[in-house]
Amino acid sequence: MKIKFIADVNVEKDIVDFLNNQGFDVLWIPDYNCKLQDDELLFLANKEGRVLITNDKDFGEIVFYQRKVSKGIILLRIKGQDVNKKLKVLKKLIDLHLEEIELNFIVLSDKKIRIRPLGDIK
Repeated sequence: MKIKFIADVNVEKDIVDFLNNQGFDVLWIPDYNCKLQDDELLFLANKEGRVLITNDKDFGEIVFYQRKVSKGIILLRIKGQDVNKKLKVLKKLIDLHLEEIELNFIVLSDKKIRIRPLGDIK
């Protein structure tokens, strides 16, 4: 079974296109509803069994401090918000850690990939 993604409104179309070209099912929020609040977005991701891709650091707080359940989150933290750098680290994540994408909170930065299990957050 392929991983399904939901890309936040702040995720570039190039990233969505890359994932689609890799054969992944991606729901891009600008094509769905740009007015969704973070809680609504996370609810939709969970309802549809999708891993959230975002540039929004608030999701760390939502998941770990507010204890909201998640199928998985990929947080893009690339200096300068360079989409080509984002694509490079996302490709590296998929190539090296595909099995770890679900049920983890993943931070992608210029220099490293941090993977933190979501555990049994309820």
